[in-house]
Amino acid sequence: MAKLKNLKKDIDFLVGQVVLDCFEYIHLTVDADTEGAYSIVGEVLVLRNQLRNRVNHPDGKDNPALTKQFYKRIGKELVEGCDQCYEKLAKLPNA
Repeated sequence: MAKLKNLKKDIDFLVGQVVLDCFEYIHLTVDADTEGAYSIVGEVLVLRNQLRNRVNHPDGKDNPALTKQFYKRIGKELVEGCDQCYEKLAKLPNA
């Protein structure tokens, strides 16, 4: 059960870092694209909610191999989703 706890903490940490970087961009950049940054925040929070919901309701509970693959997929989707948000943040003006 500790690994699920760590996965949930990882989801919250990485999403929190993206949100923090978006708010830093808004407050530290002159002529920042606030609407774009807020849309990234909204997108990453939706990702967080979806991943946390999936962690709480795993597929294939009876088969340990399927469960392990399921959680690996969630971790991969987390990293890919955060990377996509950072790419969008980097494309905002004056970033």
